[in-house]
Amino acid sequence: MTEATPAPRLWTPEGFRDDGWTHAEDASALSGNSRVILPLQAFLELSAEQREAAKERLGVLLQPGDQLEEIIDHLAHLSLVALAFPAFNDGRSFSKAELLRSRHDFEGVVRATGQVLIDQLPHMLRVGFNEFEVSHPVLLKRLEAGQVGGLPLYYQPTAKPAATPGGGAKYSWRRSAT
Repeated sequence: MTEATPAPRLWTPEGFRDDGWTHAEDASALSGNSRVILPLQAFLELSAEQREAAKERLGVLLQPGDQLEEIIDHLAHLSLVALAFPAFNDGRSFSKAELLRSRHDFEGVVRATGQVLIDQLPHMLRVGFNEFEVSHPVLLKRLEAGQVGGLPLYYQPTAKPAATPGGGAKYSWRRSAT
């Protein structure tokens, strides 16, 4: 018998916190004052006036197959972009997070949803994610214990700048985790 998957909890690098956002299926959820994450298609169906009126409380959820280009012109109307990980072996959302931060200078929240696993978390932080809906029991236990994990050395530059040890590493491509 397997243990039931716990309800997702919101984790940020500052720790666990209450989630002020609600996932919704359509624009009717915007009728109140709550902060709403809409699927891409529901977001695209909003009028320009609806987007402007809900600007501070509007987020969009992109599935791995959704094109990032669909929302680029609307980033000014978004406080949050949630990127889905429906399966642990689908990494397309990593690329989207990095592109949001480095190419499109998105300063809002980039949230990971779905299969967020302990081995992926340090990489997610490096590419620009800053919120995580966590339901994996092992990851929940480790985060509760303050264990983020990760490796102390990496070679790829990312959206999150790396500190170089000693102020001037001999190799510009060698990075050290902070």
